[in-house]
Amino acid sequence: MFVVVLHSTMNKKIVITGATKGIGRAIAEKFAREGWDLAVCSRNEEDLAVLNSKLETQNLKLITQRCDVSRKEELKSFAEKINIEFGAVDVIVNNAGVFLPGQVINEEDGTLEKLIETNLYSAYHLSRMLLPKMLEKKSGHIFNLCSVASIQAYPNGGSYSISKFALLGLSKALREELMVHRIKVTALIAGATYTDSWSQSNLPESRFMKSEDIAQTVWDLYHLSENTVIEEILLRPMLGDI
Repeated sequence: MFVVVLHSTMNKKIVITGATKGIGRAIAEKFAREGWDLAVCSRNEEDLAVLNSKLETQNLKLITQRCDVSRKEELKSFAEKINIEFGAVDVIVNNAGVFLPGQVINEEDGTLEKLIETNLYSAYHLSRMLLPKMLEKKSGHIFNLCSVASIQAYPNGGSYSISKFALLGLSKALREELMVHRIKVTALIAGATYTDSWSQSNLPESRFMKSEDIAQTVWDLYHLSENTVIEEILLRPMLGDI
């Protein structure tokens, strides 16, 4: 599925992966309210249609595309549409990810590969596909949705922790390379945030951070002066990790 809704051509532009639920959706809705054009993707066409119907009434340009970010060719198709319709974008949010519980010593064969392809390679490939136009413009901001698992492995975190450690490493590498090009890179190291995946946990919603708080953080960090970048920011629930 690929939809383009044409409206204003003067708005700033943001790309968000995994944008139909949780943190990704909160970021999409926040930036849409502020008048930004959006390019969003998700694996679920029905969820994309719901998001599209909510956002298309606003004065913005909207690209929605079904995309399994673990598949490089699907990411390439998404990026090509963005480069054609948007040109240089202002913000990339590498949000899409997957969690599979288990231990390195006994998790199902192929778990590491799936998590690395989804949580790391997607951010690596999409950033590389969109960066050339950012480099020409000499501005932009990349946000990578890391995790507290990026800085501290935990029981039953297994390959998920490995993939998130790697995503933090990618963020550091991009930051080092892109600073001279005036492109900012921020690793959002987030603890438990209330999304559909936590709805069956039997824990009260008040025990989690709100997706809207992560979206507001992205908004605020983007709007710092051009002389300042937050390289890493750690966000945790008030009562600590779950």
